[in-house]
Amino acid sequence: MIKYLGSKRALLPPILEAVNAMLPERGVVCDLFSGTARVGHALKGQGHRVWSNDHNAYAHALATAYVQADREVWADRAAVVLADLAATTPEPGWFTKAFCEDARFFHPDNGARIDAMRDRIEAMGLEPELEAIALVSLMEAADRVDSTAGVHMAYMKSWAPRALKPLTLRMPDLQLAVPGDPCRATHADALEIAAQFDGDLVYLDPPYNQHSYLGNYHCWESLVLWDRPETYGIANKRVDVRTRKSAFNSKPGIGPALEAVVAAIRAPNLIVSFNDEGYLSRDQLVAILSSRGHVQVVEIARPRYVGARIGIHSPKGEKVGTVGRLRNVEYLFVVTERPVELPVAA
Repeated sequence: MIKYLGSKRALLPPILEAVNAMLPERGVVCDLFSGTARVGHALKGQGHRVWSNDHNAYAHALATAYVQADREVWADRAAVVLADLAATTPEPGWFTKAFCEDARFFHPDNGARIDAMRDRIEAMGLEPELEAIALVSLMEAADRVDSTAGVHMAYMKSWAPRALKPLTLRMPDLQLAVPGDPCRATHADALEIAAQFDGDLVYLDPPYNQHSYLGNYHCWESLVLWDRPETYGIANKRVDVRTRKSAFNSKPGIGPALEAVVAAIRAPNLIVSFNDEGYLSRDQLVAILSSRGHVQVVEIARPRYVGARIGIHSPKGEKVGTVGRLRNVEYLFVVTERPVELPVAA
């Protein structure tokens, strides 16, 4: 999957262990802030029926491929589409100009491949699941040859070695269908979906500080929407990065926003993923969640993201400031009617 700030790849084992402790017979789970869809993909793989949601278009594409699409239905047809895309003649266009020339996130040779493949996807008129699989394959292929430290805020002064390699498509790791109603992916506000979902458990992994996922991954948003937006700044961000703001990225806004989402949830079980670099403290989160039931907390120490370990650099590539702490603490807040067995709960 794509490189992602706050990715739960390393936290999947404790998350899955907590969900399975709460739902040993498997159940219906909603991921309200799905991001890369890594958690929903893993839950579907373990037999849970999953509803993934996110308000960003690139995240919705990821969830449509990794949660909604069933391997036995779409894999063979997707292989034909990916072969067609791989044979498309490169042709530079808007993406190459915006993100390979005006900004240098990708090498122009790969920009021409991305432009041609994305135009081809648009022309095919594919079903939503098949289109999402193609988009995710292209997004992940571009991610493997980028020239960044993992976010689209800045690019390397010189091309990263991987950026000089040709972009190649791979089939996304689709999951088999699970019994019962199909898994689903929606593109909506978390509060709206929280009020609609009436299953067994809700997993919340909201933004927790000033860093906007739309701002950090604006290239993927433009790749998926293919709307060729007006851009600004050295990073050529979409202009709507300035207006599509989330209360979760605001210190005064995050508490009321989380309280509203938690109050809207009807499911009996909750898991909230948070970070000790977030705007809310452990005690504040426990206070918010205690209204819903018994709260247990799992603490997991993790290295900070690569950009924090590298440090801050000026536009000229000169290091400025100093690197702070190298590790942080990831929290899992497990909310149930009564305590469940969690091996590392505190």
